[in-house]
Amino acid sequence: MHYGLIMECDYRYGSSQEDAFDEAFAMSDAAEKGGLDGVWLAERHFAAPRNPLDGLGAGIPSVVSAPLIISAAIVARTERLRVGVAVNVLPLNHPVRMAEEIATLDQISHGRVDFGVGRSGFMRAYEGYDIPYTESRERFQENLEIILAAWTNERFSYEGKHYTFNDVCVIPKPYQDPHPPLRMAATTKETFPQVGKLGYPIFVGLRGLDRPDLALLLDDYRKAWKDAGHAGEGNVFLRIPIFVGATQEKAYTDAEESTMRSYRRMAQAFAASASNTGATPDEDRAKRGEALAAVTYDDLIRDRLAYGSPEGVISQLRLITEELGLSGIVAETNVGGLIPREKVVESINLFCQEVVPALR
Repeated sequence: MHYGLIMECDYRYGSSQEDAFDEAFAMSDAAEKGGLDGVWLAERHFAAPRNPLDGLGAGIPSVVSAPLIISAAIVARTERLRVGVAVNVLPLNHPVRMAEEIATLDQISHGRVDFGVGRSGFMRAYEGYDIPYTESRERFQENLEIILAAWTNERFSYEGKHYTFNDVCVIPKPYQDPHPPLRMAATTKETFPQVGKLGYPIFVGLRGLDRPDLALLLDDYRKAWKDAGHAGEGNVFLRIPIFVGATQEKAYTDAEESTMRSYRRMAQAFAASASNTGATPDEDRAKRGEALAAVTYDDLIRDRLAYGSPEGVISQLRLITEELGLSGIVAETNVGGLIPREKVVESINLFCQEVVPALR
């Protein structure tokens, strides 16, 4: 069972971008010292402070536009912690360059890299890179094929719609054989069986889903996995907001404003992406946006979060692990970015010192 942290490298109002990097490194140091298995970085582009989306505040600024560079700094200051990106947005990256950089990171870390991949459902980054979101699926597939070919062949050639390579030798090759463990994100109902059919470990979350809905989608993933003849039942990591306080009441109170702000922001982001021509009706983003706009804090606590005292969070995570058949839990420790740093640090320490040891 894997226990880790997800880091979006937000920076709070009144703090600097330098502070955001320092806080990210402090979190990775705490994860190493606290015995967690890994940290995962988001990939976010053009995440500057912007006008309020609703009455709960502005969008959350972030400095994690170059997660592989931050990952290199983390592996240089740690000894055993695994580092991954959840996720590398493949359509926005050149596949050969990404193959080179991840292989280099894997080499200098002596095999401590995980390769999380996805295409992202939000348009801001695609607009900034001048890539049509309508091309995101085909670019994702093409880029993934190229990266894997670069790692697993001494030399390779490829002819696709967006990229063509002739007799290319990518050096270095990854430290891990044949390559860093690949984990694919899934957020839409059609993606779950696709990932299962391919036989890839999966990365899921509860931002746009509640637990019963996610359980049904994971059934689809496992059925496709089995039907394709893969051994075992798949491998599932869950990204979930976790906040641990001295008491249940304190945890709920300390995290409420920031959490609700985040979900209101996500509701509008889903709605905006649904109106883009690249989002198909099957993705149902408009409905997810409507559901998030109406959700209450009690709803979130019941189905989408693990907040409370150490004992309460232990109980919740045991239940969630059993319900969803998890292989890993990745904690999002400051949903919304408004929880004061000292309270986030206290929560991470309680998670490392009391929650995770009880679950292992």
